[in-house]
Amino acid sequence: MSLHVIVGAGPVGSGTAQVLAEAGHDVRLISRSGRRGATGHPRIEPVAADATDAAALRELTTGAAALYNCANPPYHRWPQDWPPIAGAMLAAAEHTGAVLVIMGNLYGYGPVDSPMSEDTPLAATGTKGRVRAGMWADALAAHRSGRIRATEARASDFYGPHIVSNAMIGERFVPSVLAGRPVYVLGDPDAPHTWSYLPDVANTLAVLGTDERAWGRAWHVPSPPPLSQRALARGLAELAGAREPRLRRIPHVAVRAAGLFSPLMRELRETSHQFARSFVMDSSAFTARFGLEASPLDDALKATVAWWQARAGRS
Repeated sequence: MSLHVIVGAGPVGSGTAQVLAEAGHDVRLISRSGRRGATGHPRIEPVAADATDAAALRELTTGAAALYNCANPPYHRWPQDWPPIAGAMLAAAEHTGAVLVIMGNLYGYGPVDSPMSEDTPLAATGTKGRVRAGMWADALAAHRSGRIRATEARASDFYGPHIVSNAMIGERFVPSVLAGRPVYVLGDPDAPHTWSYLPDVANTLAVLGTDERAWGRAWHVPSPPPLSQRALARGLAELAGAREPRLRRIPHVAVRAAGLFSPLMRELRETSHQFARSFVMDSSAFTARFGLEASPLDDALKATVAWWQARAGRS
């Protein structure tokens, strides 16, 4: 087995670390604080380091089979924070020979009118979309020139255990559904939307870092058929024995007004198209190549409900 280095100890990073450790790999989990994340596996070594420090990152990645970018800078600081992180990780991958595995998203595609595949052009015109598209373009160029080996996982909005803040299906959504309170949502609550289950994201990243067939291109995380925000809320409520969810659409003017005071709400304007209309991701290519399918929706929703109920019991 081999050493895998993961930058970012949030839900995605720590979840991927757990998958790799359970497969027998040693994992070095890097974050500013050096926290272990949502895992206590003995094969996982938490390390405190600055991901923008290229020299430190090179040293920590020496001897590693793969380097995973699971960092998560503050949403409103992507233009300032992502370039130095991405640059340091490119340099570390080139210096050490570790495969660079990037946790990406769908922002780079921009507004689309049909299901997104990995072949959909990265045509975003917004700031965050251009940042993400540029990160992948730089990594792919380095791969094609032979300087590194690189791959990227792209997922839609996360849901599942440990997904709390800065997520649509997080602390502003699930607890209200389970408690029978009104749920305030962005966009059209009945528009079809792809959701990506956190354990499926972690399993996908582990495959990308260990299977050379994945290198040199991007892959969509296996995700279930699209569900509207209302349908997802109903599924959670039914499993929890809660009342019929009451979804309330946040008026566009309220979002704009909130943006005057909240950097997060201000940044959401760029990606509002994702919830205003159908937003569907095709993940069939990954399943066809690697045989990994999305977790059954009922199982994923049950695990999500159980985690949130346990969290409420601890609070």
